Amino acid sequence: MDLTRRCLAELIGTFWLVLGGCGSAVLAAGFPEMGIGFAGVSLAFGLTVLTMAFAIGHISGAHLNPAVTIGLLVSGRFSAKDVIPYIISQLAGAIIAAFVLWQIASGQPGFNLVESGFAANGYGEHSPGGYSLYAALITELVMTFMFLIIILGSTDYRAPAHFAPIAIGLGLTLIHLISIPVTNTSVNPARSTSQALFVGGWAIQQLWLFWIAPIVGAILAGIVYNFVGRETELRVREQLRDE
Repeated sequence: MDLTRRCLAELIGTFWLVLGGCGSAVLAAGFPEMGIGFAGVSLAFGLTVLTMAFAIGHISGAHLNPAVTIGLLVSGRFSAKDVIPYIISQLAGAIIAAFVLWQIASGQPGFNLVESGFAANGYGEHSPGGYSLYAALITELVMTFMFLIIILGSTDYRAPAHFAPIAIGLGLTLIHLISIPVTNTSVNPARSTSQALFVGGWAIQQLWLFWIAPIVGAILAGIVYNFVGRETELRVREQLRDE
C-alpha cells in the first residue's frame, strides 16, 4: 500500500480514537444518572483501537499513536522514512477529531471548554486524582512501555493469528483503568496534543510530559522486546533443527 493511502488510514484511525475515547470522557462520563464513569471511558478507548485495528490494520498497521510508530521503528518493524508522515497524519486526525468534539459539546447550553478540561492530560492540580509530576511521569512511561510490549508481542509472527486487535484493545482498556486517575491517561502524544491545543494554558504547559514519557517508554519496549523475542526465536529454530 502506498504511503499516501497509509497516512490517510492513520488520519482516519486516530480521528476515531480521539473522537471515541475523548468524546466518551467529555460527553458521557459525568452525564447525570447515566454517566459511564472511568470504566466506560476506559472501555471506549479500548474499543476505538480494537475496531480500527480490524478496519485499517491491513492498510497502515493501525499505529494511531506517534509513540507506537517510534516503538515499531526501534524494534525494526517500521521504516524510518515513513515515521514523520505517519506522525503528521496522526496529529492531523487527532486535531480534526478534537474540533468535531468541540462543535458537538458546544451544543450543550453552558458548556465551557476550558472549565470542562476537555479530557486533556495533566498532573498536579490538573490530575484527576491530584497526582504529582513524578507520579505522572512514571505512570505514562510504564503504561506506554507495557502497551508497546502488548503490541509487539501480539503482532509477532509467532503469536496466534488474528487475535492482535483484541489483545491490543483490551490492553489499552486496562491501561486506562489504571491511569485515568493519575493523568487522564495519555500513552499517546497525538491524543494529548489535540486536547491541549483547544484547552490552551496549563494543558499546553504540561504537554511536554505527554510527549517525552510515552516516547521513552515506547523506545525501551522496542529494545526490550527485541531482546526477549530474539532469544525466543533462536530457541524455536534450535527445536526445529533438533526435530
